[in-house]
Amino acid sequence: MSDCCGTPKSNDAARSCCGGSGDKIVLLYACSGGANVAEISDKAARELMFGGCGTMFCLAGLGADIQGMVQTARDADLNLVVDGCPMDCAKNIFDRQGLTNYRQIKVTDLGIEKVKGIRCTQEQVDKVVAKAKEVLSNQE
Repeated sequence: MSDCCGTPKSNDAARSCCGGSGDKIVLLYACSGGANVAEISDKAARELMFGGCGTMFCLAGLGADIQGMVQTARDADLNLVVDGCPMDCAKNIFDRQGLTNYRQIKVTDLGIEKVKGIRCTQEQVDKVVAKAKEVLSNQE
């Protein structure tokens, strides 16, 4: 698989993806809801991680106020939050923790309808991955 910038990368190179310096830390968080948009969020975040764009991190740990995890998010250069719908659950967790070093992508803002009981498509995941790469490439 290729990284978010389009060339193969090792795990060690994940920190320098998308225009960042070699020591840039990007953490990825996905919505964990029950509808198709949550599945899209999760799959997109995993593709970004396996492509070298950052490291997935535990959104539930932030919501549970586990201080080590909150500190890790605080110390990151960028946290990319992939929310599924207008409920903004992941964004609200970051806001409640007082974390401001994040950018948010919302799956439903990309024209994908939230529906329970259906599986997502690879085309939908690809759409979110492309938007995430755009967001990440604009972060210096």
